[in-house]
Amino acid sequence: MKPAQARLTQGPVGQHLVDMTVPVIYGITMMMLQSFADAWFIGQVGDRELAALSFGFPVLMVVTSVAIGLGAGTSSVVARAIGAHDHERAKRLATDSLLLSFGVTAVICAIGILTIDPLFTLLGAPADMLPLIGSYMRILYIGVPFVVVGMVGMSSMRATGDTRLPSKLMVIAAVLNVVLDPILIFGLGPIPRMELDGAAMAGLLARAIIFVGTVFFMHQRLDMLTFRLPKFPQLKSSWKDILHVGVPAAATNAIIPIALGVITAMLAKYGTDAVAGFGVATRIESLTLVVYYAMSAVIGPFVGQNMSVGESKRILTALRLCTVFCLASGLGIAVLLAAGSNVIPALFSDSNEVTDVATLFMWIVPISYGAYGMVMVMNASFNGMGKPMPAVAVSVARMVVIYVPLAFIGDRFFGIAGIFAAYAAANIVMGLVSYLWARRSVQAQCDKNVHRAPTVVAPTEAVVARYASASEATRRS
Repeated sequence: MKPAQARLTQGPVGQHLVDMTVPVIYGITMMMLQSFADAWFIGQVGDRELAALSFGFPVLMVVTSVAIGLGAGTSSVVARAIGAHDHERAKRLATDSLLLSFGVTAVICAIGILTIDPLFTLLGAPADMLPLIGSYMRILYIGVPFVVVGMVGMSSMRATGDTRLPSKLMVIAAVLNVVLDPILIFGLGPIPRMELDGAAMAGLLARAIIFVGTVFFMHQRLDMLTFRLPKFPQLKSSWKDILHVGVPAAATNAIIPIALGVITAMLAKYGTDAVAGFGVATRIESLTLVVYYAMSAVIGPFVGQNMSVGESKRILTALRLCTVFCLASGLGIAVLLAAGSNVIPALFSDSNEVTDVATLFMWIVPISYGAYGMVMVMNASFNGMGKPMPAVAVSVARMVVIYVPLAFIGDRFFGIAGIFAAYAAANIVMGLVSYLWARRSVQAQCDKNVHRAPTVVAPTEAVVARYASASEATRRS
């Protein structure tokens, strides 16, 4: 095992981004395809089950947001420790992040299990669907700690610059889930037909296996875990550093599903078919945005390592390259989804009401996907700098200040189409704002780091100079 090196501070910027992003694309694509498969299998069971899955989606995203937030905090502090060549600190932070994520998610899941009926009633779920939703969510909540701890562990791996190993683990988890889905949903031999509960159980088993694999490889291959019990001041310091980025990052990500919960409640008045159609559309969206999720996963470690050494030009180059790619690929995605809008939704449901809503979404929202990709990348770069509050501000403005109010207005005058148009408008406006803000922040933060650097570097250079002079004098004598 070799200590992690700050390899992202040298070499071609574009090559680093490609080399790191491609494996993550594979991993996230497989996870999205697994979600796709879940929806398809449940769609074969019935539209009520598909609607129940859709009601649970915003809640699952809130919980996932906690994992993403803790992962962002972990990635930021570990990457900066690696950039400063402090491997022991990086290892301590990675270990303490797992302890923190397990404790946090255990509390969240306990609260979630106790509040299933009132929460989903608030989201507009019909009373006759509550038992179906409740049974599904209880299994889902039990598996959350495995999901979150595994995701946080993978964030530590990516902070070292290694994206291949966590991506392989994600692929294995997705394949296991898809293999288990039909067995548990429809039953096989002695295994009973579990339907919606089977989808939740498949996810639980797959994530538990990958959780074990993540911990094993963090310790054996990357030397990023320590089994020495930390002293309380150490633990407090680690958790404080992680939560400094992790709490705002979790809040940033939680804003999205909370807003989606509001939108789901708005759509519920059009019937459960409208909710099911929206659920189908959001799963299609998740799959098409996979490249942006991947870019946001790698830009944080890149920014963190380069921020530690004041390499503002490398960071600005990375942000520019990401922006150009987001805008170009976003346009292509919009064209492809519009072309397939009459075919893809029909894979999930035979109901015209369900497919009509999904088709409408695919005609309106994708035009803004390039800008949405910019928001993801810029928010991740803020977290990589250790400055999470601008990302919070961008997300609050996008979802709370622009999207939800415009959705109410759009709903009043244009119905469902107005709700979807509000989403596109929010993405476009905040994509531009986030890019301009990130550029300014990078330059300011790097200038600050450079000004601080002489107090650390100068003594070392002075010592080296003294030794060099002494060596030269010895040689001449």
